[in-house]
Amino acid sequence: MEELERVLSRYATSQELMDQIRYTAESLSMEFDQWDKQHVSGPSLYLLIVAEINFDAYTDPMGDNRWPVERCRVVTESPDKFTEVARDVTLRRDGAVVVTGDGTIQEQMVRVRSPSREYLNSVGKLEYADWMGAKHMSALETSLREEVLWVVTLSEENGRVTTFLDGTYQDYPREAIGGRWRPEE
Repeated sequence: MEELERVLSRYATSQELMDQIRYTAESLSMEFDQWDKQHVSGPSLYLLIVAEINFDAYTDPMGDNRWPVERCRVVTESPDKFTEVARDVTLRRDGAVVVTGDGTIQEQMVRVRSPSREYLNSVGKLEYADWMGAKHMSALETSLREEVLWVVTLSEENGRVTTFLDGTYQDYPREAIGGRWRPEE
């Protein structure tokens, strides 16, 4: 019960932030109309919501890849602006975007280091789906870290949006994005 309470308290404090990020990822997936074309990559997103600003222990800078904080510094301040900037970033930059629990976007995009093999063995068997590539497997493993509240990915291959929490994931293939609010095509 204590574990469940811990997860629920983490979830409750970041729900608005999580909803906005997932909505943006789904919007970017829905507006890209070339998923079925061979050799075409769509928008790609790997975003971490972290509890603390110190994430150096498990990330490395991803070269010159930066989130343009002068255009959008806080996710929830202007949802339209966040989506607009995310659209540019997902098509032109590489690496994970780091957002602190209060919604502040960190400028430097990063590469996330895998947890140690010993740590992964200690948490039990992770359920990797057969569709998961390197980014999704990394996101699943990253979600195990105590400092990481959520992870969200948008697949550049097929528009799938996936959310990760404590070594579990909820997957939304492109045809399921938007759920009951999705307009009929």
